[in-house]
Amino acid sequence: MKGGSHVGQARQTVERLQLGLALQRLRTKAGRSQQEAADLIGRSAPRLSQVENGKGALDSAELTRLLDFYGVQGEERATLLELGKASRRRQPRAGYVDALPNSFPRLMDLLSAARRISWYECGIIPGLVQAKSYVEAAIGANTAVRSEAAERIAFRLEMQQQVLTSTAEQINIVFTEDSLLHVVGDDSVMRRQALHLLELMEQHSTLNIRIVPMGAVNNPGNGGGLIALEFLKAEPVTFASTIYGPSTYYDQASFTEPMRQLFEQIQDLAYNVQDTRAALIDLLGAPD
Repeated sequence: MKGGSHVGQARQTVERLQLGLALQRLRTKAGRSQQEAADLIGRSAPRLSQVENGKGALDSAELTRLLDFYGVQGEERATLLELGKASRRRQPRAGYVDALPNSFPRLMDLLSAARRISWYECGIIPGLVQAKSYVEAAIGANTAVRSEAAERIAFRLEMQQQVLTSTAEQINIVFTEDSLLHVVGDDSVMRRQALHLLELMEQHSTLNIRIVPMGAVNNPGNGGGLIALEFLKAEPVTFASTIYGPSTYYDQASFTEPMRQLFEQIQDLAYNVQDTRAALIDLLGAPD
């Protein structure tokens, strides 16, 4: 057996966590056990488990053998090999900019693995709770991504299904009241969106949806959005929402903890769940 020089427990980074979760997903899809994969590269299953939990790295030869074993080819293979390089870097950095191709599955991996999700948006409904018609209208309105609109719509709907049925203990969704007033698509889309939120609140006991009212004073989240993720076997990860371009992820406590506290400040300004439900019902009852 090899020593632990390459996959000994290391500080978790976003790059390592993204790679580990992707490898876990691909291994499961290929129908391979953790022990089989570990044997292939001459490691123990606990060592490979560290990698899949974002607390270890693989050298290029080990990663290549695993990708061969899982049958990964094309752009996905090239992207994961680049992510492998990023996961082996040791230089300090404030955040990790995920500029690699096809970032959607990596975002889904992070959301699906989280024990707790805290998602806030200002002026737009958070993607996890958008109705299908809202998703189609919002993505369709962005001419910058028109060529990949169908892919993005399919991904968002798949993400919703996978994350809302995951093992997350709590999913906290907070958005500003003006998100319901900014018309996406048309008025009928907005009414379907309000109804969709009410239905989600009834269907998912772990989902807490709350609205920050227009009259909230000194909202520290005005003009931005953020997502904070907590995991069972990994350190927290946070990132700020962007209109276009790659997301910057943060994995150091000096960044993740203030962002988590910011979410709590915003949540304290929001209606409680009952008042949020009442606000949505009032919106549905309002004349067109």
